[in-house]
Amino acid sequence: MVAASAQAAGIIGTIRLFLETIKFSHTIFALPFAFTGAVLAAWGLPSLHQGFWILMAMVGASTAAMGLNRLIDAEIDAANPRTLGRAVPAGLLTKKAVAVCIGAAVVLFLWAAQQLNPLCLVLSPVALFLLTLYSYCKRFTSLSHLVLGLCLAVAPMGAWIAVRGSLGLPAVLLGVAVLFWTAGFDILYALQDLNFDRSAGLYSIPARLGVRGALRTARLFHVVTLGMLFFLLAAAGLGIVYLSGIVLAALLLAYEHWLVRDGDISMLDSAFFTVNGYLSITVFVFTLVDVLMRNHPSALS
Repeated sequence: MVAASAQAAGIIGTIRLFLETIKFSHTIFALPFAFTGAVLAAWGLPSLHQGFWILMAMVGASTAAMGLNRLIDAEIDAANPRTLGRAVPAGLLTKKAVAVCIGAAVVLFLWAAQQLNPLCLVLSPVALFLLTLYSYCKRFTSLSHLVLGLCLAVAPMGAWIAVRGSLGLPAVLLGVAVLFWTAGFDILYALQDLNFDRSAGLYSIPARLGVRGALRTARLFHVVTLGMLFFLLAAAGLGIVYLSGIVLAALLLAYEHWLVRDGDISMLDSAFFTVNGYLSITVFVFTLVDVLMRNHPSALS
């Protein structure tokens, strides 16, 4: 009995450490955009069945993606002073344990896709391929930031497909917005590894263009993000409430870039985690309220 309890505690501890290692809380970046896609596709609230399995798909995909990144980059993390304390290079988690958790996450993702509709299941290997590809990109291309953006862009487009069974223009515009939003903030995040990436022969936009070039590229990408969100206004038939949300999102992005002005990364955690978390939630909430006001005005009365 005592041995069984100790074993169970060990398993729970491993899972807790794994979730901390993969920064499970970072699911909040893409999840609101996934639900934004679902709300637009349903033009209201998706069914409980759809909402639940979209959530499960996001949890599975995010967990698998971060786990793969930690597993594939274990040697690089061990060589980087910023990341050598992570669980795998520090020996707190074995690669086998991480691989098992990744396998469970992939099973959850595929199961969720199967529960949604046939097209989601057919396209699920494409999403898994992109998630795997991203972790290798820094070894051969500076465009890894855009590949990461494409991985997160799958969230709103996949959620739209989950609801409608096909892809539409609003989902594509939202996906492109997420792509460039993600790529932009990932460039800012990569500033802290600029010197290490250059010394290790790794590729990134900061390593290639330097601090000033990276900042300019990130700003350009976020301008594209706002442009796509603005085009979505007409494509999805949204109104003033949604537009107000986009204005707030623009202010959040401006604040993010102000925090890292001149390459100062002392406030990078606030710029990367706090601001981007608020931004994705802002777009979702304002989109949801706009749709409910137009489609179900009595819901807010």
